Amino acid sequence: MKTRELQILWWDWLSSAERLLRILREQTSALTARDVDRIDTIQPELERLLEHMKRLDEEAVVSANKLAEILGTDTKFRSIVGALEGAEAQQIQTLGGRVAAVSKNVKETLSKNRALIENELNYVNGTLALIAHTLQDDETSYKSKAPRRPALVNQVA
Repeated sequence: MKTRELQILWWDWLSSAERLLRILREQTSALTARDVDRIDTIQPELERLLEHMKRLDEEAVVSANKLAEILGTDTKFRSIVGALEGAEAQQIQTLGGRVAAVSKNVKETLSKNRALIENELNYVNGTLALIAHTLQDDETSYKSKAPRRPALVNQVA
């Protein structure tokens, strides 16, 4: 079987992607609940899995390039599948489709969580800006008689 190495890498990638999706769903839940401790607990495993999947991606590309060289074809997926025979071509086609579908799901979930994080940061920054503005406003009832000094510093600024 010429595609054995690539199939092993893809099966490992799919297994890792399933674990990653479970962790991403847990992260989504923690972000929605604003549970900072849970987010901090999840983050190291999330980063480890993302790094592992990146390494698997790189190894799969190398394996696919070697396979294309062995088959004497272009490195495009369709060319590789076209150069394979019967059952092996069907297996690699099916597995490749599955990897593509799961990859799309992972990207969408990562994007959704990134948007949740950005929204939360915008909310916090907006709240801090309002507090700072209120503290520095001369006509507010919250005005302190203490000497004026900067209340908050926006790190972005």
